[in-house]
Amino acid sequence: MHDYNGAMIASAPRPRCRERGVAQAAQRAASRAAGFTLIEIMVVIVILGVLAALVVPSILSRTDDARIVAAKTDLGAIRQALKLYRLDNQRYPSNEQGLSALVTKPTEPPIPPNWKPGGYLEKLPLDPWGRPYQYLNPGLKSDVDVFTYGADGAPGGSGADADIGSWDL
Repeated sequence: MHDYNGAMIASAPRPRCRERGVAQAAQRAASRAAGFTLIEIMVVIVILGVLAALVVPSILSRTDDARIVAAKTDLGAIRQALKLYRLDNQRYPSNEQGLSALVTKPTEPPIPPNWKPGGYLEKLPLDPWGRPYQYLNPGLKSDVDVFTYGADGAPGGSGADADIGSWDL
């Protein structure tokens, strides 16, 4: 091959047909890998939808289980505070005094003679559904009963709606 001055320049050898085909296939593959087709995107979306349909219900039922465990933990802490109250004062708080006697010193009779300064609980927890825990003295199932009505807030029920009480501990 000649350049514009007429000098001879060595040119690169032309690739054979087979080598040209491989090079063109590599170029096509590289340009195709740059994006996804609509079908590929739709297949991925369908797969994600199926996975979500399988996983979400099991996660939602775990929420109820976690609330039940949290209620039992709260009930255990309240029960222990009641036992300490009884050790100090020889009796449990009356129904009228309620669980608030564990946080602030009762002002109505029977006044506890040895109420611990600072109380027996830092604060009175609400049940996991946002309602106050129930207290009965004397209890129906033990000396005193502390319980929650569960998710539905009504006596009885089953599953997440079942009553959870100190008798379950």
